[in-house]
Amino acid sequence: QAPVGRAVRGRGRRAPGRRGGEEGARGARRPRVTVDSSKAKTSLEALKISLRQLRWREFPFGRRLPCDIYWHGVSFHDNDIFSGQVNKFPGMTEMVRKITLSRAVRTMQDLFPLEYNFYPRSWILPEEFPLFVAEVRMMKDSDPSWKPTFIVKPDGGCQGDGIYLIKDPSDIRLTGSVQSRPAVVQEYICKPLLVDKLKFDIRLYVLLKSLEPLEIYIAKDGLSRFCTEPYQEPTLKNLHQVFMHLTNYSLNIHSGNFIHSDSVNTGSKRTFSSILCRLSSRGADVKKLWSDIISLVIKTIIALTPELKVYYQSDIPAGKPGPTCFQILGFDILLTKNLKPMLLEVNANPSMRIEHEQELSPGVFENVPSPVDEEVKVAVIRDTLRLVDPQKKKRKDTQQHTDSCKNKVNLRHYYSMSCRCQTLEPVPEANEEPLDAGPADRAEQEGSRSPEAALPSLCLKQVFPKYAKQFSYLRLVDRVAALFIRFLGVKGTTKLGPTGFRTFIRNCKLSNSSFSMASVDILYIDITRRWNSMGIDHKESGMCLQAFVEAFFCLAQKKYKSLPLHEQVASLAQFCEFHLAALDEKRLLCGRR
Repeated sequence: QAPVGRAVRGRGRRAPGRRGGEEGARGARRPRVTVDSSKAKTSLEALKISLRQLRWREFPFGRRLPCDIYWHGVSFHDNDIFSGQVNKFPGMTEMVRKITLSRAVRTMQDLFPLEYNFYPRSWILPEEFPLFVAEVRMMKDSDPSWKPTFIVKPDGGCQGDGIYLIKDPSDIRLTGSVQSRPAVVQEYICKPLLVDKLKFDIRLYVLLKSLEPLEIYIAKDGLSRFCTEPYQEPTLKNLHQVFMHLTNYSLNIHSGNFIHSDSVNTGSKRTFSSILCRLSSRGADVKKLWSDIISLVIKTIIALTPELKVYYQSDIPAGKPGPTCFQILGFDILLTKNLKPMLLEVNANPSMRIEHEQELSPGVFENVPSPVDEEVKVAVIRDTLRLVDPQKKKRKDTQQHTDSCKNKVNLRHYYSMSCRCQTLEPVPEANEEPLDAGPADRAEQEGSRSPEAALPSLCLKQVFPKYAKQFSYLRLVDRVAALFIRFLGVKGTTKLGPTGFRTFIRNCKLSNSSFSMASVDILYIDITRRWNSMGIDHKESGMCLQAFVEAFFCLAQKKYKSLPLHEQVASLAQFCEFHLAALDEKRLLCGRR
């Protein structure tokens, strides 16, 4: 049989028409993407379905060899990883906690108040309780008809745990709980959009594919979670009716009125697209609503990225081996009566469960599939994996290399022909189909698209950098964070020491006769001591990014007194960047000598 085999191989080399078949076979043997799902937790079932659809290899108990992708259920630190990709960013869990998110958005509200009016007015407890009392009293005095309601949310709470409504600051439960468990108090949105007389919120899934460069995708569909009692504006009598005021699925599922439905259009949990269809049929401007939601998501991510970059360089220092990161976030959004989207919170670990518990008899529960959850969540996970597919990147790099080589060959041919004749034919473009591509070559190209070709179109839509031009002016704090990271000094740290702060002032030429280095030290000590007293992070001593941003704003206000705050900060950032660029150029010239 050996000679036959050799003859077959020989014929394969001589017959160009069969090359496509051999290449197709080799393509079929291309190594599959490997995914470690040992830490996936509640998203496991949706992940398994996604991997089957993609025909990727799953390692549910981990693997001794490195995997291409690691799917974590909780945080970046679920596993020690030194290569591949992981579906969590370091620091994301900390960044989207209610207090940290409120601080990040508030910084942006100070700079761009009109752009960030999608987040309710917030106060942090217990430290801002006196300020909360004073501001509410002042607003009531200026407008006696104003009868507000406030919602208190524990900082580390989830699934509606510990949330309650109040009508007056004196109603806050300060004894014990807030002192030991900090919280955010927000102005309650009293006039939400109602469907079937019920209040609801929207859970939208957002993929942060890359931090640097920033790349954001939004799922085209999400979930609408309904309250289970008809809505009435808050009064002292109904403040405690959680099934009327709180949209949390984990609370409302315990209501006797909760409706499990196999239809995406009915029940206590529906698709967001079904709500949009209903609004569109009433004449609502659904395109504008989507545009406002996209704007809200991009602006929120822009508020979070500066500190995320600090965490990232701490856990994955430049030049050291480490994974690349991506993450699916859950944005909880409430629509007001006039269709204005308001951000409620961001979830670092949105539930990806595609089943729910159903009580068969008293105390006996069974997991039942949820068609609405499966339709939305499996598509989000599957298409996230398609976007981060490492094999696709390798194939793209290989194709680019091949195209580059073809172009070089074509150029050589072009120049050799130009020596022989006056009339030249144009060099074919790299992406043009060769004229002699036969049926076998086309079959090879079609085969390489499988199983991707069998999948539906992506449910995730890129919104950044697609709309970067419209939002790049908001990335001021990113520039401040870049200065902060530059002067951190030691890799792996997240706080700036006094020497680093002095070096920043000196290198950026910010000290002068009216602002001496002694004043610099006082500024550093005052701001750092106050931020550390808030209990931000006692693992390291020094100035955190939020404290540095406050110091930077203070310096900008001193240097550029007549400008609005965002122009002051932009001017100082440009001033610092100019002097640092000049310093870098000087060092480069000295190094060459």
